Amino acid sequence: MVRRTVAVVTAIVLFGEAVGIVLVNAVLATVVGNQRMSLAGVDPDAMSTGTWVLGGLSGVLLVLCGLIPLVAAVRDRAPGRLARIALIGCAVVHGVLGALAVGLVGWAAFAVMMAVLGLLVLTLVSYGSREPDSTAGAPAAA
Repeated sequence: MVRRTVAVVTAIVLFGEAVGIVLVNAVLATVVGNQRMSLAGVDPDAMSTGTWVLGGLSGVLLVLCGLIPLVAAVRDRAPGRLARIALIGCAVVHGVLGALAVGLVGWAAFAVMMAVLGLLVLTLVSYGSREPDSTAGAPAAA
């Protein structure tokens, strides 16, 4: 029961984070597009388009990563190998961004990123591996 709750909370947090990242990138793209300033000779339209693409892609990836624990909670089964790899990658990204957030944004952003990292790791650990360990009940070889 607890692992289902953790997985659902993880999914909701990742969905919320996806919406937030898209909104932040939308604001950044709009500001860059409205300023019409060049950064090191780069076209402002290219920077604005790149920000929109990055925001959309990040949002889609976070939604896909959020679907993994949601499906695991509905089925009450551990995610498959590729799904676990995706969640591990998502956790690593949150860890790196959390470390960067300390210097750039502050400790509150670090705490949020570490909370999401903790939820991802707790989801992965609570569901364990997909296949049962075949050596768990086997007698030791003499």
